[in-house]
Amino acid sequence: MKIVRRVGASPAERGSVGGQACPDIFELADGRFAIMGTDKTDDIDRHLPDDTSRADDERIVVITRDTLVRAKADIPDF
Repeated sequence: MKIVRRVGASPAERGSVGGQACPDIFELADGRFAIMGTDKTDDIDRHLPDDTSRADDERIVVITRDTLVRAKADIPDF
């Protein structure tokens, strides 16, 4: 899978100086998005709404609000 671009501000632009635990969002060549965040599947899975399902190969990752808010302008409307 090829990364086309970062979506939003880089971790350094968001104030990360240590280079660890830096959530990020990337647009892939096929139009999908890759999210780098903290794996919280075990903590959140049991709290998902009843009409939600998660495949065995899917994980629930958490990113900071700042990461997503700063990416908003780079996310296409369609």
